[in-house]
Amino acid sequence: MGQFDWTPDEYLERIRDRIPRYDELQEEAIRAIPFSPERVLELGIGTGETTRRLIEAHPDAWVVGLDSSPDMVFRARQSYDDIQLARMEDPLPDGPWDLVISVLSVNDLDDEQKQSLFRRVRGQSRSLVIGDVATEEELERMLDWSGGELAWRADDLAVISAVY
Repeated sequence: MGQFDWTPDEYLERIRDRIPRYDELQEEAIRAIPFSPERVLELGIGTGETTRRLIEAHPDAWVVGLDSSPDMVFRARQSYDDIQLARMEDPLPDGPWDLVISVLSVNDLDDEQKQSLFRRVRGQSRSLVIGDVATEEELERMLDWSGGELAWRADDLAVISAVY
């Protein structure tokens, strides 16, 4: 997506320009959560938009957020307590997690990194929800690697939900 050069202040405006169905993608990702989670790991928390929506839908959830952008981490820490500067390629924080969720972050990884991430998530989480941009081929690979099902698809956007 090339969003790492975007500042937190301009992120929502720019992402909505680039992905007109951004809000719908967010809503569908939250809708795809298979049960009410208590302990959640969000990969690529960014400005905290997904976390905000998740907590509105599941007020008892505790979210730990990761992001590789110091600016995004600084912004997210203004609203949420447990935000860590980390990359998805790094070891995940200790689980177990009820849910690992990521919206518009996983597609920044190459295929080998995605496979590794999904393998690590499966070992530490009861469920996974991914919302991202994906070609048909990318979607098929992510479904296979995650062991998930397609929860929603529109244009080049997709939401995958897996329960382990």
